[in-house]
Formats: sequence, structure tokens, C-alpha cells
Amino acid sequence: MQRPDWAPDTIDIERPSVARMYDYYLGGSHNFAADRAAAQAMVAAVPEAPLMAQANRAFLRRAVHHLAEAGIRQFLDIGSGIPTVGNVHEIAQRLDPQSRVVYVDVDPVAVAHSREILAGNDRAVVVQEDLRHPEAILAHPDVRKLLDLSQPVAVMVVAVLHFVSDDDRPAELLRVLREALAPGSYLVLSQASDDGRSDDERAEAERVYRRTDNPLWVRSRAELTALFDGFELLDPGVVWVPQWRPDSPESAEDAERAVFMGGVGRLGD
Repeated sequence: MQRPDWAPDTIDIERPSVARMYDYYLGGSHNFAADRAAAQAMVAAVPEAPLMAQANRAFLRRAVHHLAEAGIRQFLDIGSGIPTVGNVHEIAQRLDPQSRVVYVDVDPVAVAHSREILAGNDRAVVVQEDLRHPEAILAHPDVRKLLDLSQPVAVMVVAVLHFVSDDDRPAELLRVLREALAPGSYLVLSQASDDGRSDDERAEAERVYRRTDNPLWVRSRAELTALFDGFELLDPGVVWVPQWRPDSPESAEDAERAVFMGGVGRLGD
């Protein structure tokens, strides 16, 4: 297939990317035929996948809005993905233009388009790095330049941990981030869960994502709750994302089909 102008020469457009599949679920245009085919296979296995990707995006919006209203002015969004409507900086800077945001993603398409969107915004930047290398993220000069880690920061790890295997020790990765944060910081976390899913649904979802560079590692509510070690969970705890402080009771209906579970924790004083 023909490579579009916006696609970096270094990426394989014939191999699905989880970031571009997620972009497809959200109705974006920065995806290729291979991404769409894999995403459609996922929808065949889990028909709610696009709606639940949107529900997860809405969870991110509500969490950022809540933290901005609570006085947080620094955000570190790891695994930020391809930019779409309702980015973290749009939400936070709408409430306070002085808010500072660092996006981190390993996908070159996500990074390239983030740079385009953030051009001229001196309080938001994107860094190409991997959640599996938290020390490199924390030491990156752009992170150090924009964020003051002696003051509270909201770390966003939204819809990315299900691509981090147990062998990569996700609890240890989060511990490294936690130990770098000042008291009063927050962790916003969500990932795909297999609670309530049939064996067939789980197996088919895992089969689809084995076609990508990021196989799927679904986790239970108990496993996700354990990843908040060192943080005090805000009410209502770890729940299906439509249940986390919904805009209306109706928006939390059918939450058990949400695919994603999430929560927000605060680092105590």
C-alpha cells in the first residue's frame, strides 16, 4: 500500500500497531489497512470494543478534570497514544492555562502527530519513550525541564498496562514512578480486564493482539487494585471505567461490559 506523507519511513505499515488500532476505535484517521483489519477482528471477538475505548477516553477526561479542580497543574501521560479530541493538555489548560503536560509514547506516529498538535504550546511536550523504561522517562531533559517533580504530579497510565507483560514487572515500573513523585501526587490507571469475560472471548482477544508487537495481558480487578500499592484509592476504587464518577447515572449503565477497569490513587503526605 502507498505510504501517506504523515507516516514516518521507519514504521512497518503492514504490521498492526496497538496505538493505531486504538485510534481506529476512536474514529481517528491515522491508521492503516493492517490496523483496521486487526481492529475489526477484535470487534468481531468483543463487539463493544469501540464503545469501550470511547468510555475509557471519557474516564481519562473525568479524571483529569477532577485532578485539575483539585489543584494539580502537572501531568505526565505515559502511553498517550495518537492525539484525538480531549487530550490531557486541552482539558487541564482549559481550567488553568498554566498547567504543564508531558506526553510519552513509544509509537512514532503518535509522537509525530503530538508534536504537530503541540507546536507553539510551550507548556506541553511529547517524549518518545517506553513505560518499560521509567528511569529514562524521569531523566529525559524535556520531562525535567517542564515538570517540577518536587511538586505534585498526576501520572496517567491509561489503557497501556495491558500491553506490559508480567515478565516486565508492572508493579516495579509503577514503584519507580511512585518513588520519584512528591506527596500529593496522583496515579490514574486503567487497563483491559477479563473479569466477567468468557474463555472464548479472552482467547480470541489475545489471538488478535498477538498479530501486533504488543500481545494482550488482561488482569483482574484484584490485580489492578494491587498496582496502586503506595497510593490511597479515591472513591469508588477500582471499577469499570463508566462507573468512575460518571457524568450521569445513565452513562454507567451496562458497565460490566466495559472491558476497561480503572481508578485514581493519591500519594499520601
